[in-house]
Amino acid sequence: MSDFPIFANHAHLYPAGTRPGASLDDLKRLLDECGIEKCVCFAPFPDRLEELTGGRESLKWIENEIRNEPALVGFGTLDFKRGDLRAQVREAAERGLKGLKIHPAVQEIAVTAPALLEVYDEAQSRGLFISFHTGLHWHRIADYQILLFDEVAWRFPLLRFSMEHVGGSAFFRQALLVMCNNEPRHSENGLRHVYAGWTSIAMERDEFGSERRGPWSLTDDELCDLVHQTGPEASIFGLDFPFKKAPYIRASIDRVLALPISDEAKAGILGGNLQRVLTEQVSV
Repeated sequence: MSDFPIFANHAHLYPAGTRPGASLDDLKRLLDECGIEKCVCFAPFPDRLEELTGGRESLKWIENEIRNEPALVGFGTLDFKRGDLRAQVREAAERGLKGLKIHPAVQEIAVTAPALLEVYDEAQSRGLFISFHTGLHWHRIADYQILLFDEVAWRFPLLRFSMEHVGGSAFFRQALLVMCNNEPRHSENGLRHVYAGWTSIAMERDEFGSERRGPWSLTDDELCDLVHQTGPEASIFGLDFPFKKAPYIRASIDRVLALPISDEAKAGILGGNLQRVLTEQVSV
């Protein structure tokens, strides 16, 4: 069990009864089992919500689902079949959501597509945080290759965002490059706005019991290098609920605690950094 308060990112919520182990009650049980005090919850993608319930209003759904849950913080998702993306971002902010989840591969949109540039501009003006999926996800890599996130960071210097999975095993070094290229000490505004999402990054075991890299695995050395090069304030712990279960998440917390990094870094990764980025005010 962690001695540090845990505020985790990256829980995908689904309507009760539509996906086993993925409801609000399931998430609350997992948080209790893992000693997690607070969590960011993502709305279902509108296409997925329509498949499950017949409706596409994911922003309204997540607001209502966690309305009476003070330990849960809502992030919205966007409906790219509609043409009112700026209005959707404004709606997310007006509903009290603190950020957006964007998955370029699943949602089949390029990171620097004109439609997303509008989203980034509006999200920056509204102070919304964006969690991006990064790394392998079986879509054309040209749409979501990691160096595109450097372009986002340079065009929108006040937009805070995380690269979830930190690019995974194939693209970790590019993700690290993007983070180092956008360090606060080298920017005009001195703001940290690019974060590493420590989500689903555990090493795997092969059939012979040897430790191997999976698509999203990062080694302990890579994680320590990440902290060394980007500092203790640049990383955020994530769950990937419901795809990862309590034993995996407890092991991930223990892994962070066992790394040869400072207590300041551990406290930041496990909750302090996310708490700060979602509460600090940035003037645009």
